[in-house]
Amino acid sequence: MIRNAFDQRVLQAAQTDARLARAEFDDASQWLAAAGHGPMEPLAAEVWVFDQGLARVLLVKHRWRGWVPPGGKVEPGETPREGARRELFEETGIEPELLPEPAAVAVRSYHPDWPVTLGLSYVAVADTTSPLIVENGQPATWMSLADGWESCFPDDPSRMRQHARWLARETPGH
Repeated sequence: MIRNAFDQRVLQAAQTDARLARAEFDDASQWLAAAGHGPMEPLAAEVWVFDQGLARVLLVKHRWRGWVPPGGKVEPGETPREGARRELFEETGIEPELLPEPAAVAVRSYHPDWPVTLGLSYVAVADTTSPLIVENGQPATWMSLADGWESCFPDDPSRMRQHARWLARETPGH
């Protein structure tokens, strides 16, 4: 990745959101600091979309990752937040407002043959009655946070449950 003024905007946005994230996993801040000094793999962004009761989460069935939050690769020149919004719309057809504070920042590989990269997890609350318009071959559904689901990221369900509990405590009316 060539470092220019536009890339610096993206890097700064990723660094800011990583600092704002409610939880950090895998020494993500340290990884991001080191990555800011050289070529960086593409960033990843996803959205943990909870129902209004904070009891369910919207997941998409990826062909080999299993059930995962809507998300994907951040495109060149796009901030992670912009990428998260775009991926959410592309994969589900919904456009809820993303909450200001990201849920998590982590370093992970999204494919066994790919290097690790930084992934930011944003949060939204949406109405479960909104119709979902999914990508071909990638169904989406609302999963109960009380249940487990098949995913290549086995820690995701507990991380999402923990964040939903925190949101419930911090959000008036829950």
